[in-house]
Amino acid sequence: MASLCLLCTVDAWGEAAMAVVQIIPTTPFDGQKPGTSGLRKKVKVFAQPHYLENFVQSIFDSLSDFAGQTLVVGGDGRYHNRVAIQTILHMAAANGFGRVLVGQGGILSTPAASCVIRKHQAYGGIILSASHNPGGPDEDFGIKYNIGAGGPAPESITDAIYLRTQTIDSYKILPAEAVDLDVIGSQTLGGMVVEVIDPVADYADLMASLFDFDAIGAMLRDGAFRMRFDAMHAVTGPYATRILEGMLGAPAGTVINGTPLEDFGGGHPDPNLVYAHDLVAEMFGANAPDFGAASDGDGDRNMILGGNFFVTPSDSLAVLAANATLCPGYAAGLKGIARSMPTSRAADLVAARLGIPAWETPTGWKFFGTLLDAGKATLCGEESFGTGSDHVREKDGLWAVLMWLNVLACRREPVSAIVTAHWADYGRTYYSRHDYEAIDSAAAECLMAHLRSEGPKLAGQVLEGFTVAACDDFAYTDPVDGSVSTKQGVRLMFTDGSRVVFRLSGTGTAGATLRVYLERHEPNPALHQQDTQQALAPLIAIAQQVADIRGRSGRDAPTVIT
Repeated sequence: MASLCLLCTVDAWGEAAMAVVQIIPTTPFDGQKPGTSGLRKKVKVFAQPHYLENFVQSIFDSLSDFAGQTLVVGGDGRYHNRVAIQTILHMAAANGFGRVLVGQGGILSTPAASCVIRKHQAYGGIILSASHNPGGPDEDFGIKYNIGAGGPAPESITDAIYLRTQTIDSYKILPAEAVDLDVIGSQTLGGMVVEVIDPVADYADLMASLFDFDAIGAMLRDGAFRMRFDAMHAVTGPYATRILEGMLGAPAGTVINGTPLEDFGGGHPDPNLVYAHDLVAEMFGANAPDFGAASDGDGDRNMILGGNFFVTPSDSLAVLAANATLCPGYAAGLKGIARSMPTSRAADLVAARLGIPAWETPTGWKFFGTLLDAGKATLCGEESFGTGSDHVREKDGLWAVLMWLNVLACRREPVSAIVTAHWADYGRTYYSRHDYEAIDSAAAECLMAHLRSEGPKLAGQVLEGFTVAACDDFAYTDPVDGSVSTKQGVRLMFTDGSRVVFRLSGTGTAGATLRVYLERHEPNPALHQQDTQQALAPLIAIAQQVADIRGRSGRDAPTVIT
């Protein structure tokens, strides 16, 4: 039976307020362990009575000294977003927060949420998103906590949250009317102030401070240059429309699929060559635009295209790093470049040329956070279409698009010319990722265990003409806080610098996704125009042979190749 208590809070004006709080008995749910990007489950799981409440209370119970502080809340607009936000607001009031900033309509892209947390010096934030996963009543939902620096909570906090979910016996909530999320302005909820904010304004101001909007705008208004941005009916639609078409003057229609929908229009909001098929068809068709880009469900990923030309995320990071000083916000140079371990080492070559550190971290943006906070890195990137910098503590899809536009406005060359010139200077790193989605979890774990035990025995062997230098299971010691992360992916490394990496993804909600990353550096410009899969064919064969993917997963081919 629920019990009641009186909560004395202090509002934004320093005045005491009393509120009646319900304390609801509950029991733990299994499996509420946050992954690399928070807790992700099907909507029907989150919609169970007490499920979301248990996790939110576990977040609050794992934090301290937040009474009267500011919390930021928002999400990608997917199905269940508004319902979940109401629950979080009423629980935040019951637990003693003094103010919540929430995006109008419940909307805040993940990078914009980080921006708002940092700009308003909030205690932290709760972001509701399952990123690039599908949305709808039968699809995915997610929640994660971001710290006051604006980035995802470190493992010390997520571990504490998980431990609390295993023992929780009650949660606090304020019984009150729903907050109107559609009207910008302040409302009260018990003794807490709820400020519904323009979700785009702070982010747009930050972008204008980093890039040459005059030069970009002049290019976009020039009828000789055409671009297309596919928001995939996800959260970046309002951001791209206001910035690209509004502030920069791009023609109406530059942004397509710009209205956020709860089910992303029935599509899969993952900006890659498979799921952004309409954009890809246009960019590889007759009379293609000069520049194309797409972003994902929550706005933190990006895909970059030129006319009849795809830029891999690894190459995008390297090219942006090499050209960063063309952008006002990075004119002073870079402090370092950080990449996730599976990301190609193309950016490492740029770092070496610039004489700055190149950091290799596990997958997960939280690992970049300590490097950024300590001033050890400026640009960061993950092969999964994520790029960002020290302007926020999340990867940022629209930021990457604007940085590319700034480079294009300065160099006045096609995307393909800029990338091929980069290859001629640094060599081309052929790179691809093969995803085997929703395979049996037990089979996937057995495959990885097999690689961990048998892989190191391959040192010195010649496979498909490649000599194995070493095989290990990547472990990382954070150079700032000393935290250690193990079992981050099996690396099969060859004497010529080629690599095959095997890793299980932590972003899905059904079964397991095996990701196989393939990389080969080619210094000879005469060999830079090969088909990527053809250039990597020997490594693809090695991956099949060493891991026995077909035999252990039952899959004859990858679900997605990028």
